[in-house]
Amino acid sequence: MKTGGDFATAADVEAEQAILDVLRTARPDDAVVAEESGRTGTGDNGRTWLVDPLCGTLNFAARTMLTSVNVALRTGSDVTVAASADPFADEVFWTDGTAAYVRSAGTDERLFPSAESTLVDLNLDPPFPNRDVFLAARMLADEGFLEQFRPRVVSTSLAVAWVAAGRRAAYVTDRHDLRNSVHFAAGIALCQAAGCVVTGLDGQPLHAGGDGLVAAADERTHAALLTLIRKQGSRSIRP
Repeated sequence: MKTGGDFATAADVEAEQAILDVLRTARPDDAVVAEESGRTGTGDNGRTWLVDPLCGTLNFAARTMLTSVNVALRTGSDVTVAASADPFADEVFWTDGTAAYVRSAGTDERLFPSAESTLVDLNLDPPFPNRDVFLAARMLADEGFLEQFRPRVVSTSLAVAWVAAGRRAAYVTDRHDLRNSVHFAAGIALCQAAGCVVTGLDGQPLHAGGDGLVAAADERTHAALLTLIRKQGSRSIRP
């Protein structure tokens, strides 16, 4: 399932195997879609686990310890439970589908989003399938963006969980069909359970098939980001 410049470290493979061993023991009839080994199981019961053993492999390989381990359970068309773990901060962000929490030192604390930091993570990793409409690099140079927000780039979907936790005001990325992505399904579920505003780049709900992701702490932040994205699109279609 790797593409382009992606690669796997031994940690990716070993982490995925450890997760699969747990899932196959506890839920042998469920299907699993994992980044390294692909799809296994039939999923005839309507349950499919999405497993990303190490999101931020390049960070990890460069000894930059900004990574996450993402696991989400899709039941039918909905993600019902999910977790995004930061193995180096020893934190697990998780949701039961109703609310979102972070577990640290054996204690669970409920997550509440906040835009107070004004920090917005932009994903600069290719591919950019909607580059004619939106390109993160263009937003970094947009004066309107810089007047309202402070950009951050960590290159791991851990940053999506940070929006749910109030550590980021928003997260924005391009890509196709992220709600079914092993990288993003867990973070999206966390944001939705925490009460964030979550849509595609076009402002439409992700289940409507919109591309990309705008996960914002509140309506105001979300609306401001959509305005900036639409401005990019209007410029790209001028004669």
